Amino acid sequence: MGMQRYELEAWLGDDHGLTDDQVDEFLVQADESNTRFGSDQDEAREALTAAYRLMGEGADAVVADLYQRRAAARAAELDALAGLQQAAIVLIERGDATESGFARQAGVDRMTVRKWLGK
Repeated sequence: MGMQRYELEAWLGDDHGLTDDQVDEFLVQADESNTRFGSDQDEAREALTAAYRLMGEGADAVVADLYQRRAAARAAELDALAGLQQAAIVLIERGDATESGFARQAGVDRMTVRKWLGK
């Protein structure tokens, strides 16, 4: 069973600014989001937040903000991967870590670590 209207209204709070028709539409979107993302509550919450924002803000502003967030996250991932690569090189060459142990600790597969090491 999907989200109940009272649950959605509790999530929205008192000053949500939506009409009854918008709340009805939002309830449908919330149910679709919960179905789409299943047990991943973080993704479902983000989708629900985007749906709410689209009802109250201009679509261009919402999409631009989400694009900026994604670009920042990708840049942060690239920076973190560069740091992990350097850490792998130093720690494995020093003998302070094994390839598989470092891979587990860093959340990457062993083949990625081997690639970083030039193997």
